[in-house]
Amino acid sequence: MEWPRTVEDAVALQERLRTQVITTSAPDLRVDTVAGLDVGYRSNDTVAGVCVVFDAKSLVVLDEVVVEDTTDFPYIAGLFAFREMPVLLRALDQVTVTPDLLVADGQGLAHPRRFGLACHLGVHTGIPSIGVAKNAMGEFDPPGHARGSMSDLVMEGPQGRDVVGRAVRTQDGVKPVFVSVGHKIDLDRACAEVLRLAPRYRLPETTRRADALTKQAVSSA
Repeated sequence: MEWPRTVEDAVALQERLRTQVITTSAPDLRVDTVAGLDVGYRSNDTVAGVCVVFDAKSLVVLDEVVVEDTTDFPYIAGLFAFREMPVLLRALDQVTVTPDLLVADGQGLAHPRRFGLACHLGVHTGIPSIGVAKNAMGEFDPPGHARGSMSDLVMEGPQGRDVVGRAVRTQDGVKPVFVSVGHKIDLDRACAEVLRLAPRYRLPETTRRADALTKQAVSSA
C-alpha cells in the first residue's frame, strides 16, 4: 500500500481510520495462537521488524520472522506507526501460522488521537489486536500489589477524561504494564489475555521474545 509521506497526511489517515476501531470482542473470539510484534532500530533509518507466533496455551513458539527495512518517515511522537508498520506487516506476512491475536509493543487507544500502533495494525489486518506498553501514555493510580491488580489509564479528550486502557500488575510487586485495546477486543478480555501471556515475568512472553529478537537483529553486524 502507499503510505503517507507527510505529517499532515499521516494525521489525517489516523483521524479517518480511528472511526473503524471496534472495541468489543466477538462472542466467539477464540485465541489459540498469538503474535508478538516489535521494531528495533539499527540506525535512524534502518529498522528490524519482528513477528513471533506462540501457541497461546502452552506459550511454545510456533514461528518467528525478522525482517529488515529502511524508513524515511520522520520520528514524531504519535506517528511511530508510519515508521514501523511497513516492516511489521512484512514480518507478519512471512510467518507460516496466522495468529488469532496481535500483541504490539506499544499503544492502542492510549494515544492522543486514540489510534496507536495496535489500532492501526488491527484495522489494517482485520486481526484482533492489543497494545502492551512498558510506559504509560496517560494518568493512572497505582494498582494493588498482587498479580492481576489493575487500575484505569485515563487521558484528556474532547469530551473530558477518557479511559483508554489499564495499568496491569502482571507479577506481585513489579511495575505494571499498560494495556490498551487495539481492535476487535474489549478491555477486560485484553487484560485477561495479557495476564495469560505473562505467567512468570512482568512482560508477556510475546513481548519478551520479540524484544530479544529485535535486540539481536540491530546489534548484529
